[in-house]
Amino acid sequence: MKLFRLTCVASAAAVLAACGGSDGPDRGELLDPAAIVTTLTVAQIDAATAQSGLQAVSGPAKCDVKVVALNYATIGAKGEDGANSSGVMLVPAGSDPACSGAAPLVAYARGTNALKTRTLANPQDGETASLIAFFAAQGYAVVATDYLGYAKSTYTYHPYQDAASEGSAVIDSVRAAGNAASAVGAKLSGKVMFTGYSQGGHSSAAAQRAAEDKDKIKDFSVVGGAHLAGPYNLGTALSLPTPTAGSQLFLPFIITAWQHAYGNIYGKASDAFQPPYDGFIETAFPSTDVAGLYAQLRMDLPAASALNLILQPAFVEGVRAKGNNPLYQAGLKNSFIGWTPKAPVLLCGGSGDPVVPPAVHQNVLMADFTARNVTNVTSVDVDAQVQAAFAPGGVAPTDPATPEFATYYSNYHSPYEPMFCYAAARQFFDSVR
Repeated sequence: MKLFRLTCVASAAAVLAACGGSDGPDRGELLDPAAIVTTLTVAQIDAATAQSGLQAVSGPAKCDVKVVALNYATIGAKGEDGANSSGVMLVPAGSDPACSGAAPLVAYARGTNALKTRTLANPQDGETASLIAFFAAQGYAVVATDYLGYAKSTYTYHPYQDAASEGSAVIDSVRAAGNAASAVGAKLSGKVMFTGYSQGGHSSAAAQRAAEDKDKIKDFSVVGGAHLAGPYNLGTALSLPTPTAGSQLFLPFIITAWQHAYGNIYGKASDAFQPPYDGFIETAFPSTDVAGLYAQLRMDLPAASALNLILQPAFVEGVRAKGNNPLYQAGLKNSFIGWTPKAPVLLCGGSGDPVVPPAVHQNVLMADFTARNVTNVTSVDVDAQVQAAFAPGGVAPTDPATPEFATYYSNYHSPYEPMFCYAAARQFFDSVR
């Protein structure tokens, strides 16, 4: 049933690629009937958040929440038809007035994950549990994509950090939620808010930009975006002399994904990767054996040491030289410097984040907004809250040789930082809902 069709802004030559062919499903059309996986009661949600400690930040639940599995049509990294993505819709329910009226829709994009079979249509998933606690149990409807290449998606790879396909997967999840609403008892107000964490912060910004500029969503209006700990400045990040924590996962994932999507990052795998990585890395992401993948990528080593084993030195030198280097140029293409959002935006992160440092991403993007007199953006630093809750004695450890330092910074980006940014996002959304 094609209820929420694409309002397409495209040239005649691009209509089929951008809008879907006449014989195929429309973008956001449900490929399987929306299926209610379970309904969580207020008591169940509160018991879970009390046990995890999340309730101190999220607050107690107001609403029961229906967990709905989705499988919907979308487009591929080159705009081609025939792609699909799965995901989850979270529907508030109950007698509280916050739960029974028409709800705004939060469209969420998840963080980096290497497990191919992972789906957010799982109430035990950590990100799904957070979305339930912070948004759905507070009266927001939520839809969250699994992205291309994961779970039920038959796409042959995941176009990691490709802004165009991330944005289309999120936007089409909004259409899917609209198509599923009546069948699962959801009442939607027509207001949509984009948010996401880590990779998802990049994806949600891409979705807001695309939704405001070209991919109009029938019967929905974009009222805000809260983009959390996202890598918004990829050109600079990829050319840094010192890689950030976890780069032995993120960088090969980006390089191979962009090679699949654009075809010009390298001539052959051995131009970028040392043996034995050149023999398997192009099909390594996402994986059904994450423990094995992490062992291959030497996640036990500092990022710089691991990348010295994985990447060809000449390839690294080329990226750091910037100029016309294809990876650097692709990083610029997938950055948000120069973007002017139409709806209000919140940027959130913690200044101590070693994985997606705000000094490289959030602060630079905010400085760009300020320099161009973009006045509808607010930037929040939750580092003080992270320190107060998780640092020994409420002060971030400073000695890298101590176990406290390793524990604190290995957990900073997740699970410490997200909860405070989710809370900031909900407060922001409350002001525009």
